[in-house]
Amino acid sequence: MASLVTRSLVLASGITITIGNHAFSFSTSFIIYLIIAAIIGIVAELIVGWRLPFGIVGAIILGIVGAWLMTQVIIISGFGDIVIDGVPLIRALIGALVLIAIWHAITYPFWNNRRRRYYYRG
Repeated sequence: MASLVTRSLVLASGITITIGNHAFSFSTSFIIYLIIAAIIGIVAELIVGWRLPFGIVGAIILGIVGAWLMTQVIIISGFGDIVIDGVPLIRALIGALVLIAIWHAITYPFWNNRRRRYYYRG
């Protein structure tokens, strides 16, 4: 009996969460997409050296938007890409790097002025 339960958990096609009358179903491909987006977002943050707000959630959002930006909006062709479950990793990383650079360019003047004002040498 235990092996049947274990086998059904390992070979499950996704996760379904029911809240009240609403059922939310997440397939394994969507879960893998989120994991890849999180990894891409964290790697992009480490490369640029700039952290995004909301921690890991911000990194996941950045990875998803970066992958969408470079695969659906701006299409780069001419080089091979590593594709995992339909997500091109190099293009997603390029999109995430571009978004972090844009975020840094927009927010740099705000935190730069605040940092000088509150810095105290003792």
